Amino acid sequence: MAKPDIQQVKQRFGIIGNSPDLNRAIDIALQVAPTDMSVLVTGESGVGKENFPQIIHQFSHRKHGTYIAVNCGSIPEGTIDSELFGHEKGSFTGATGERKGYFEVANGGTLFLDEVGELPLSTQARLLRVLETGEFIKVGSSKVEKTDVRVVAATNLDMITATRNGRFREDLYYRLNTVPIRIPALRDRKDDIPLLFRKFASDCAEKYSMPPISLTESAKQMLKEYYWPGNIRQLKNITEQISIIEQTREITSEILKLYLPANEVGLVPIGAINHSDQKSFSNEREILYQVLFDMKKDMNELKKIVHDIVAGTLKPSDIVSASAMDKHDKVLTPVVVSAGDRTTSLSVKDDAHAIIPPASISEADVIDAPEYEEETLSLQDVEKDMIIKALERHNGKRKNAAQDLKISERTLYRKIKEYNLENL
Repeated sequence: MAKPDIQQVKQRFGIIGNSPDLNRAIDIALQVAPTDMSVLVTGESGVGKENFPQIIHQFSHRKHGTYIAVNCGSIPEGTIDSELFGHEKGSFTGATGERKGYFEVANGGTLFLDEVGELPLSTQARLLRVLETGEFIKVGSSKVEKTDVRVVAATNLDMITATRNGRFREDLYYRLNTVPIRIPALRDRKDDIPLLFRKFASDCAEKYSMPPISLTESAKQMLKEYYWPGNIRQLKNITEQISIIEQTREITSEILKLYLPANEVGLVPIGAINHSDQKSFSNEREILYQVLFDMKKDMNELKKIVHDIVAGTLKPSDIVSASAMDKHDKVLTPVVVSAGDRTTSLSVKDDAHAIIPPASISEADVIDAPEYEEETLSLQDVEKDMIIKALERHNGKRKNAAQDLKISERTLYRKIKEYNLENL
């Protein structure tokens, strides 16, 4: 059978756009459709992943069989096994009769598992067995049953990260990912955005018997520059909002700007996204914590070196003179060290922990030096101290303290109760 034309497929399934990445995804779906290989469709939420399992089913030899779409994220964990594999009467409370699962009902057809990354680990093990052997066991039964189902899965999760974090079985991921299909985000299909807007505006006008809206050139450019975290779903919602609310049918950039959220979490213009900062800390508190931990680590290492000198375990080769230090052009940091009842200054080389003992230190000075004890820094202690200082700075005004700490008032109240700071 000849492979159908991509443009015909777009018209049949209502897919709008001419992006090379989109055309590539459709082409892969058509290539794999005649086979029985498992397919994993990935992409952000709202990009239109649900169209591709239908394409695969309709152009396969199973097209006359049953097609079932299951949203794995919407089924409670306690009943997901029963939904997928069925159960026997009395197998659990409320099981008043025998029930067929989706794998049994879809025998000879296609089963679309949307949001497959949300499946619990126990269900993932059952799913792996079905994919590898075609066998499953109903909940509450010991009888092995067979099924012949083509599985197409979809997810908006980063599956590599999910497998590394133990949220998804690695063997199941590779079994599902026999043929991967990646659906591009809307921001990666800039030239398709005006086409989609026009389609949604036309549909809305026809539905509500009104003239369709159109965009000025500046408005089209603004649409292309927006980040679109909600992808096609968000674009459709905004198009329908403008169509209903605005009286004028020509939409300028000034009007459009009113409908593009800029202050909500995750909904920011693309120009405000700095992709080079992916490895940075998520907020200032984490940066502060890291600095404190690093400082504490350096102090503990310094104390240990001083203790080794006192104990006589530091080799002479590790002790250098100030003149030798200067030759290597290293920074010398003065550190005050107490030995007995006397206080002396030492110079520490920043990058090698080398100690320059001044001539005034004698053996008698270090005999009574206190034993070295490594201190630990508690994250809770640091957080408690920061809250106390913030409350003191703002005279106990919790709203101002929460703003200073970059946390919500609700979180601050919870922390105050947790650390017994109600009297501050």
